[in-house]
Amino acid sequence: MKQLLVYMKGYAKESVLGPLFKLLEASFELLVPLVMAAIIDTGVAGADRGYILRMGGVLLLLGLVGLPIFTMGGGFSYVLQPSFGFLVGLIPSAWVIGTLCKNAKSFWPMALGILAGLAVLYLIGTLPSMIAVGMNPFINAQGYSLVGMCSVAIGAAANLLLDPLFIFVFGLGVQGAAVATVLSQLLSASFVLLFLTKRAELRVRFLRKAEFSQCSGYAKNIVSLGTSGFVMQLTNSLVTICCNNVLSVTGGDIYISVMPIVSSVRQLVETPIYALTEGTSPILSYNYGARRPSRVKNAGIVMALMVFGYTAIMWSLIILAPGMLIRIFSSDSVLVADAIPALKQYFAAFIFMDLQYMGQTVFKSLNKKKQAIF
Repeated sequence: MKQLLVYMKGYAKESVLGPLFKLLEASFELLVPLVMAAIIDTGVAGADRGYILRMGGVLLLLGLVGLPIFTMGGGFSYVLQPSFGFLVGLIPSAWVIGTLCKNAKSFWPMALGILAGLAVLYLIGTLPSMIAVGMNPFINAQGYSLVGMCSVAIGAAANLLLDPLFIFVFGLGVQGAAVATVLSQLLSASFVLLFLTKRAELRVRFLRKAEFSQCSGYAKNIVSLGTSGFVMQLTNSLVTICCNNVLSVTGGDIYISVMPIVSSVRQLVETPIYALTEGTSPILSYNYGARRPSRVKNAGIVMALMVFGYTAIMWSLIILAPGMLIRIFSSDSVLVADAIPALKQYFAAFIFMDLQYMGQTVFKSLNKKKQAIF
């Protein structure tokens, strides 16, 4: 002990503060099981959802203060971790699950309650993106097409500028890219909300509690009209899953690598088609509601000419010079050689997909829900 004291003479303050801080850390760590016990004994047992939410917030604050209660430690820097958003979303998600499953006595009501809670968890994480992209049609439908385009361009430009700043200048790597993306989405969403609440001809506002029942009919129409697009995206995803499973058995790793390239080229080709059809949708809907069948017919013809013309150009490019498109996504010579015949086969009859896009847009614009789905 005397020999140890000799070395501690120049570090008296540190020798006292070090154990003291460790003692404080251990004491605060003991608060975590106490808070959890309080949530279970008082909140869950008493069905007090407000208490559960408050104590959940206390746990988050304790972690941000520095207690190692999160998966990767604690401290305010944890807000940059990908899992922090998951933790924040768990609080309202747990509240929704508890509310819906409170009186559930069978499997299906409880399962639906859990699915609703998971939906809330993921919807909270994508809220800025949903506002920016989902409310953009409200802008375009009022004739502000340039503003609608700017709302998307603002987010894309901000992301391009913030990515190198957070990744290289601040040295945050992948986490910096995630932060830049979220900030860009928030900027785009703020622009959309500002325009729709302050500048638009028909301004939007949050619903009051008494208005929810009145809007149920509108919500059903929105969901039914949107189902056609959901079904189309779902079938595309199922086709990709099936192709990957078959290729993993018959073609091996090289063909599994080819499939993402083909899917990327398809997305590159499809995006302008989607833009042309969705841009025509408000014109069709407006003139249909105004009882102007000639303009509805003319808008449909113009849309068909533009879509078929664009698709013919891209289809010819894929058949005649597929390597140029493939090299955008990969420079590997072996991968390019295998991707060329796969791309030609995949897009051999792609021009007929135009009929599906245009038909779905026309039926959706004319409020023909069943025809739009099938």
